[in-house]
Amino acid sequence: MSIHVFSATATLIDQLKIECTSRDFSIVLDEPGKRDNGSGGMTPLEALLSAIGACKCIAAKSFAKSQKIDLIDIKIEMDGEIDTDGFYGINKEAKMGFHKITCKYYIQANNYDEEIEEFVNFIERTCPVLDTIINTPELSNEIHIIKQ
Repeated sequence: MSIHVFSATATLIDQLKIECTSRDFSIVLDEPGKRDNGSGGMTPLEALLSAIGACKCIAAKSFAKSQKIDLIDIKIEMDGEIDTDGFYGINKEAKMGFHKITCKYYIQANNYDEEIEEFVNFIERTCPVLDTIINTPELSNEIHIIKQ
C-alpha cells in the first residue's frame, strides 16, 4: 500500500469569501448573498462539481491510450440538484447536499460507440474524486481554539 497525503487550507477572507490553498496554488470560493448578484468566485458546490468533472477528464486523458481509445477531445458538464430548504432550515427533512448529480460527456474519439461507452464506464470506476463521494472516507475533526 502506498499512502500519499494531500493537504488544503480554507481561510475566511471576508463575508462568505474563502481563499483555498494547496501547495503553491489558490482559488477563491464565495457564496453570493441574497441581495448580492455578484460573487468573488465559485460556490463550494460548484467547485465540487468542477472537481468531479476535472478528475474525470484527467482520468480520460491519462488512460485513453492504454484503453485503446483514440481520444481527440473531451468535455464534461456537471449539474447538481439541491434542495436549499435543508441548508436554510426551512425543511428539516431535506438533504443538505446534492440529491442528484448528472454528468454529460462530450467525447470526440476515433472509436466505435460501444468502445466509448465502455471507456466512460472505466472513467467512472477510475476517478478518485468520484470514488471519494461514492465510498465515503473516514472523517475526523481536530479543533484548535485560538485565544486572543
